[in-house]
Amino acid sequence: MSNQLEYRHLIYFLAVADELHFRKAADKLFISQPGLSRQIRQMEESMGVILFDRDNRNVSLTKAGEYLKKELKVNLNALDDILNQAKRINDGIDGNLNFGYIGSAMENIIPELLVKLRNKHPNIHFRFQEMDNLNQISALQMKEIDIGFVRIETIPNELNIQPILEDTFSLVLPLKHHLSEQNFTGLKQLQDENFIMFDKSYSPSYYQKIMEIFKESGFTPNVSHRTIHSSSIYKLVEHDFGISIVPSSLRTGINEHVKFIELKDISQRTILSAVWSKNNRNPMLSKMLEFISGI
Repeated sequence: MSNQLEYRHLIYFLAVADELHFRKAADKLFISQPGLSRQIRQMEESMGVILFDRDNRNVSLTKAGEYLKKELKVNLNALDDILNQAKRINDGIDGNLNFGYIGSAMENIIPELLVKLRNKHPNIHFRFQEMDNLNQISALQMKEIDIGFVRIETIPNELNIQPILEDTFSLVLPLKHHLSEQNFTGLKQLQDENFIMFDKSYSPSYYQKIMEIFKESGFTPNVSHRTIHSSSIYKLVEHDFGISIVPSSLRTGINEHVKFIELKDISQRTILSAVWSKNNRNPMLSKMLEFISGI
């Protein structure tokens, strides 16, 4: 990088790259539009690269600009983490760990890990974001989270994955449904029912596994509703909009308005895994991974 290029140029570039409008970017940065235009020209001249195509009406990124925007977002997030970590150390805080998770991971796995980690590192600070599987993968790649808890089988090469819980599936039924653990013989008994499913976007591999269960039972389900939240599934089942199949761990802490039948005799299982970037140097992540390896 040229010595003439400063941190502020990167911030100015990202503002214009996000807005694709110099006046809006200038307003966002609280500087004048001519001043912003001058800073961008200075950056381009310093780099010897054209970052924007512009005319009187439109602004767009060049190929070089698109690449720079993508890489800066990742690496400036990492720089922010470094600066924040230094501040936390100065303030006497052990560190910071950002979690992404799907709902079922919060039922037992994450709370147990947090208790163990905080007992050893009482000053650690946690931040949590409930996210679907694919958004967690994206957030890990962008270094927005340190670790994710997912139900997914295929991950990008730059990530590590470790299975931590194998789970059975369970039927979710309204309390008044005629089937119970005593008279349930197989899923085929429910072929005429409406099913409420986790949306395919929740996890394509998880969705495929659920469809395999139906295929082995000899029918294609009538799917009446799709959602990414288990709480929505339970509410819909409770009010007779259909029935569902969920990981058995999602039974924990559920109210008494639905009932469950564990599908013990099917071969399919769902795996909850921890996922993290191979390049993440957060020291608190390595501490968390020590506890995960002991599960």
